Amino acid sequence: MTTGPQPPHDRPQGAIPPSQQPPVTDPARQPGAVPGGDDRAMTVLAHLSAPIAAIVSLGWLSVLGPLVIWLVYKDRSPLVRQAAAGAFNFNLSFWLLYLLSWMLIFTVVGALVGIPLLIVIFVVGAVLHLVGAARGSKGEVFRYPFQLPVLS
Repeated sequence: MTTGPQPPHDRPQGAIPPSQQPPVTDPARQPGAVPGGDDRAMTVLAHLSAPIAAIVSLGWLSVLGPLVIWLVYKDRSPLVRQAAAGAFNFNLSFWLLYLLSWMLIFTVVGALVGIPLLIVIFVVGAVLHLVGAARGSKGEVFRYPFQLPVLS
């Protein structure tokens, strides 16, 4: 039986108690803090990199922009990581829908479905990327609908 003070069970032995820890100096790490300008700019870029890459590559590389941003920022900023992962997942699922649309277009009956589907996919994708960029500029997280959860 020991008579000395016992360490609390909620923290490892030798850990500094919260009351004795140095204050957090990074304002972006404080609870309820608004993300910094760099985080917001990269969040906007994560949302807009997909349509920019789609325009440059005629739609085939729309997942590349968000993937590159996710790879660079996944350990730096939770906000940018979530934005890039959401944009990647959304674009991957829409890329598969584009592929399905093109396959339908090359069939006689499927062209009646494929062409309107391409138009709907384009409009919905453009609107959601713009909404994501607008929310990202405010430091908010935007969750895309219709996404296959590949990155997180």
